[in-house]
Amino acid sequence: MDKPDSNAVYEWMLNFQSSVISALKGVDRSAVFSYDEWQRPGGGGGISCACAKGAVLEKAGVNFSDVQGTALPPSATATRPELAGWPFRAMGVSMVIHPCNPYCPTAHANIRFISVGCPGESVWWFGGGFDLTPYYGFVEDTVHWHQAAAAACAPFGNELHPRFKETCDKYFFLKHRNEARGIGGLFFDDFNEKSFAHSFGLARSVGEAFAPAYTAILDKRHDTSYGERERQFQLYRRGRYVEFNLIYDRGTLFGLQSGGRTESILMSLPPMVRWEYNWQADKGSAEAQLTDYFLKPRDWLNEPVK
Repeated sequence: MDKPDSNAVYEWMLNFQSSVISALKGVDRSAVFSYDEWQRPGGGGGISCACAKGAVLEKAGVNFSDVQGTALPPSATATRPELAGWPFRAMGVSMVIHPCNPYCPTAHANIRFISVGCPGESVWWFGGGFDLTPYYGFVEDTVHWHQAAAAACAPFGNELHPRFKETCDKYFFLKHRNEARGIGGLFFDDFNEKSFAHSFGLARSVGEAFAPAYTAILDKRHDTSYGERERQFQLYRRGRYVEFNLIYDRGTLFGLQSGGRTESILMSLPPMVRWEYNWQADKGSAEAQLTDYFLKPRDWLNEPVK
């Protein structure tokens, strides 16, 4: 395995964070982003950037972190037990956007890089991806999202998109609900194929595809009229998002296990949410269509747009 250029990753991630914030400001000019630089006692730190109560964005967070430690946390060594106990450096940009309008989907993306200081060997890998969590589904938006995902992977091998899409569908799945969190996208981990330049190029391509793909949907949907029924359904479905992040999300677990900053780690949670006992959507309704149609894994690239 060739030697990684950690400084290049660091510089790109800072620029990537800034570019996503700029794209979100372009969609919601009323949103005010606050910046919070923090230091981690065990080594490293980060820049958290958040906004709340915008006209389009009810809550959004775009975080950068660069932390070092003397031993990888358990969430990172579950599939790599031979690395347990070795010092590490983990960098990443992670974002979650919760729009105001129920017809706008919640979106999540992250790109991370981990290097481990094993004697006589350079061990590193990239991970990340992006996924979409709609409350009301639109076929054209879903196809657009998956087209952007496929285009991001295409320069690096035709086999990557179907592989990363399948991994995303399997990962963002609430086992206790037997239900997908959203309509998927891309998810990859432990990626260090061919060379550092190839792997870094793939990570950059995926990250840089996110904002254009997502803001196009926000621009199209954020002025859609809605009422209390749609708002209450949005809050109900946000509960699924919270359940996944607190039970299954590897990034949340890694951050907490590595002694990261709790406020930044839990910034992904929505500002308002509700749970209702044994709620059922009316048969044939737009709410029922979400789980009956959109949350089923499909070949969205070949799905006809009506």
